Amino acid sequence: MSSKAAKEQARKDALVSQFRQVTGVSQSEAVRYLKKYNYRIDAALDGLFNDPSAAATLAAAREPSGAQATKKLGELFDEYKDNGGETMTVDGTMAFCQDINLDLDDVVLLALSYELKSPQMGEFSRTGWIEGWKALKCDSRDTMKAALPKLRSRLQNDRAFFRSIYMYAFDFARTAGQRSIPIDNAKAFWAMLLPAGFAGDALVYEGPGEGWKPEYNQLWFDFLDAKGGRGISRDTWAMFFEFILTIDSCFQNHDEGAAWPSLIDEFVEYSRERLRSA
Repeated sequence: MSSKAAKEQARKDALVSQFRQVTGVSQSEAVRYLKKYNYRIDAALDGLFNDPSAAATLAAAREPSGAQATKKLGELFDEYKDNGGETMTVDGTMAFCQDINLDLDDVVLLALSYELKSPQMGEFSRTGWIEGWKALKCDSRDTMKAALPKLRSRLQNDRAFFRSIYMYAFDFARTAGQRSIPIDNAKAFWAMLLPAGFAGDALVYEGPGEGWKPEYNQLWFDFLDAKGGRGISRDTWAMFFEFILTIDSCFQNHDEGAAWPSLIDEFVEYSRERLRSA
């Protein structure tokens, strides 16, 4: 074997070893997926985690045992928690996200915060961390990193899961003691959540014809800026989710007699006028 061929084989062997470390699958399965994706490990991992036929094998291979997983996850938590405390706060969260290549403004971090029962932005408790990661079948940084594409896919395609994250985001964005969230905060979370929901099936329109268009996100923000106000209530936050599932692209099927928040009724009139003048 030539020197060049030997180096290439060594590279492939290293990728197989890494793939198996992350997934726990057999040597032959690792080679099969890597070959299928031309030895691009990120693509191969995405392919495996999104392959329904591989779900049972993957779950069996990677399911951490109770006591062992608790110990490993506790040790990981200790690496990131505050000195002398039992809480991981912003600095630890930033370091952890960097270690698993997760951007702080990525919507997957919001879904992950929900799974780990984060009480507020950038904060995790030991119990939420351990129980959440065990539920996700992860006990190492590699398996945590590999779980992110699956979380993203679920967020984009599972409406019930998306709605859970959506409603969780309200409390996540709300200042303690406040009943509403500032409009700028609400806009920031909508800007994160809505594109994810529309990227898959989570926010598929339920009526005839065409529904909410991507550019209507900005239309909604423009309306909120023009309207002003102190904040977004929980009722408006929740009903806006239902609204974008049912409104048509011309805003004609809106039932003004239904129990919509007045802010949404006003937005419909604003949008109709904007569309007429476009």
